[in-house]
Amino acid sequence: MAKVMFYGTGRRINAIARVFLVPGEGRVTINNKPVSEYFGRKTLEMIVRQPMELTGAAARFDIQAKVLGGGISGQAGAIKMGIARALVQADPNLRTSLKRAGFLTRDPRMKERRKYGLKKARKASQFSKR
Repeated sequence: MAKVMFYGTGRRINAIARVFLVPGEGRVTINNKPVSEYFGRKTLEMIVRQPMELTGAAARFDIQAKVLGGGISGQAGAIKMGIARALVQADPNLRTSLKRAGFLTRDPRMKERRKYGLKKARKASQFSKR
């Protein structure tokens, strides 16, 4: 018998998350670690769980996420978007509430490239007249 799985991809800044929703009790694993062990901050855990709490699907699905790139805040945002997309795949009726909450909107902000003559994207060496 085939196992029912719903898939969603989330991206934010440089982080990319592949999220699988599997029917279960509500366990969240990220890169084969529990969410509390992976992030360590309650705020990031809360960000990851937002789409599940909004739709009331927290106890229906287990979340398995593989995330790479970016920092921990970007990774949390990417996982949130991946969960929202997978929930829409599981139940298309949830799309309006998730869209209204802003969970399906891709955050377009990216790291700005470094320019020549500068130390970082905008940081220049200190100006001296003499």
